[in-house]
Amino acid sequence: MENKVIIVDYQLGNLFSVKQACEYLGFKAIISSNAGDLLNADFVILPGVGAFADAMNNLHEFGLAEGIRKYTASGKPFMGVCLGLQLLLSESEEFGKTKGLGIIPGVVRKFDVQKIGNNTLKVPQIQWNTIDETSKNIWQHTPLGCCKPGDYMYFVHSLYAEPADQVTILAQTIYGKKKYCSAILHKNVFATQFHPEKSGLHGVDIYREWFNLNRK
Repeated sequence: MENKVIIVDYQLGNLFSVKQACEYLGFKAIISSNAGDLLNADFVILPGVGAFADAMNNLHEFGLAEGIRKYTASGKPFMGVCLGLQLLLSESEEFGKTKGLGIIPGVVRKFDVQKIGNNTLKVPQIQWNTIDETSKNIWQHTPLGCCKPGDYMYFVHSLYAEPADQVTILAQTIYGKKKYCSAILHKNVFATQFHPEKSGLHGVDIYREWFNLNRK
């Protein structure tokens, strides 16, 4: 039976490039804003680009916030991308405090202003940057098992996730002098701060690995 892949549409997302990555790998992905579709899915992907508060407002308006919580509680595979990672945490400090989905305890924080020599580091970070393991061989048997430490991925973000439990941090990245969480793995929930679908073949391989680890 064909696996059902749902890409969550809450009017703030990088939906079509994610859909293209799924279809390149042979999966038929459906873009949906219907919470009922999530509960019947085999895989759910939550992409996102934009403001945290706007995203949470839209998720609540479409009834998707509770749908995502119920889906992740079912134990089925869930993947967040960029803002989709940040929304999983308890709250964000962007434009004041906003409550998140609360699936992973933690806070989304702003990058501090960083001076590197005579230059001020730009925020948002819009560039290719490396991902690294938090401990040796931690990526084995995870969706990052196809990667090696130091691989480059594509990032676009002004804030970063700070999970309460360090054990959930699967990958880390350094921007200026700040080392931060760039991927999370918590039970059936996997999420990346970078955009795998915009990171060339390395990124597509992450989707492939995630599907292969979780397909029926």
